[in-house]
Amino acid sequence: MTGKSALETLYPFLHGKEQDPAALDAGLRHSIEEKARESRETNARFFAEQASVLLDAAKALAAVYRHGGRMFTMGNGGSSCDAAHVAVEFLHPITAGRPALAAINLTADIAMTSAVANDVGFEHVFVRQLIAHARSGDGLIGLSTSGNSANLIAAFAKAKEMGLATIGLSGGDGGKMAQVCDHCLIVPTSSVHRIQECHVAAYHILWDLVHTLLADDRGAAISGDVAA
Repeated sequence: MTGKSALETLYPFLHGKEQDPAALDAGLRHSIEEKARESRETNARFFAEQASVLLDAAKALAAVYRHGGRMFTMGNGGSSCDAAHVAVEFLHPITAGRPALAAINLTADIAMTSAVANDVGFEHVFVRQLIAHARSGDGLIGLSTSGNSANLIAAFAKAKEMGLATIGLSGGDGGKMAQVCDHCLIVPTSSVHRIQECHVAAYHILWDLVHTLLADDRGAAISGDVAA
């Protein structure tokens, strides 16, 4: 493109220029279509490549709950909102007949987070909470679009040392998270928005798979009781 950036061409009003409203609307509609297409294609590729990892992660998390463990969640920025979302899905299942499962959102306590960040550094905000609350046999889910968030990497390392099952959701090439998690779901794009969209779908499916696996356990137990 000569002399103009793609942004200036698509959004000329941002650069002190006027544009015909109809032409502007057409350009914006095209932008919507392109973003939606990219989202669909990224989602399809992600689940095609990561289905086995997602199933393995669900089995690991089901095993945590099967043996009386709890799940912890963590993330920064927008991913902290996803961490909260994951926790509430497990704590308050909206599907009838599915029990509440213990989940603790490590991003929720602002006093704790700000105290640790102020006193010893932001890298430790999740580690300190895991040391206090977690035990061997629990699970930890962390979300980072880059896979390189220092506080998540430190927490995953501590979690493995403590005997927790670890599940990461990242993007790009997975970053450092891919090296420290038992199961790492990697969205194959550098777009933060597309990564986050896939993360939402992934943890909704993870939630459903875990409940399905636990329900199968309960069904087997009931069948066994009847047979006995």
